[in-house]
Amino acid sequence: MPKTDLSQTELPTVSSSVIRLKPQQYIHVLDNNSGVTRLEIGPQTVTLSDQERLVLKPSPMIVVPPRHYCIVVNPVLWDEANQPQIDPYGQVRLRYGDEEIRFAQDPFPLYPGELLSGKVSPLEVVETNYALRLHALRDFVETPVEVSEAIEREDLATGIQRVAGDEWLFEGPATYIPRIEVEVVETLAATVIKPNQALRLRATKNCVDDQGRQRRAGEEWLVREEGAYLPRVDEEVVGVINAFVLTERKALHLRAKRTFEDSLRQQRRAGDEWLVTLDDSEIHIPDVYEEVLGEVEITTLNDRQWCVVLNPIDELGKPQLGRREVRQGLNSFFLHPGEVLEGGYTSD
Repeated sequence: MPKTDLSQTELPTVSSSVIRLKPQQYIHVLDNNSGVTRLEIGPQTVTLSDQERLVLKPSPMIVVPPRHYCIVVNPVLWDEANQPQIDPYGQVRLRYGDEEIRFAQDPFPLYPGELLSGKVSPLEVVETNYALRLHALRDFVETPVEVSEAIEREDLATGIQRVAGDEWLFEGPATYIPRIEVEVVETLAATVIKPNQALRLRATKNCVDDQGRQRRAGEEWLVREEGAYLPRVDEEVVGVINAFVLTERKALHLRAKRTFEDSLRQQRRAGDEWLVTLDDSEIHIPDVYEEVLGEVEITTLNDRQWCVVLNPIDELGKPQLGRREVRQGLNSFFLHPGEVLEGGYTSD
């Protein structure tokens, strides 16, 4: 038995002058004398006069289900009574070049001049450890209902003032309610910081980090706390830094790129070199201002061996240039930066 095309059988009968509209259908009719196009909504039978012409065939109304939205281009202007505004010629007034987002509501028609941009789409759900990077296209006030940030600031009356060019994050878990004034730039995912790891960040412009510290554009720093970290809008992820594991026989040789205070609360000057050993820490995550020059193996002497160390370091860790120090017997030590074994070996 052949299949019946229901979409064809359900269409209303359209003749040259009589149009029968079903419920939730609409048409646009042009009056050639006045040049005005009007909207007709079903159910009804429309009889066209000689000067009228059908410019939009019977079309179903736009249905926006719950948790969905659509975008209407050139939306109609509404008066205080929620009725479309009409100009002196009988044509509905439109906001040409503008757009309007409409959410779940009763089925509605498109007035003459209105256009549906794209399809009816579901609202975007932002999951935990994800965020949307938003960009303001024009000035507007973000109401407290739309943003929890305003509630945290107790700015319940005025909301948050956004100006064109502003960027901010909408963090999950939550459902994002789109606005015409805002575009979604990208979706960001949190980076998971595992044990013995740190996240290296860079400020894209002057900002305040999650610890309340002022950061300047281009400045880099580490986040060492374990767990998921979602970069702020003015932060970018440079990479994940893995820790070096220190043992009794292995130390880490470092050099300072600039003057700073290291994780051991030691003041380092640009160009300084030093060792980090097991006595300092079991693991070491290099700071952004530390350069790893390599790993240093321990030097071990038995009871029959001795050696001469050139430029031995003093109590402050500075090499004493020109001095020589003899080391012998059962002994184990690391050669610090600047120290050298005379002859490059130990002697029996």
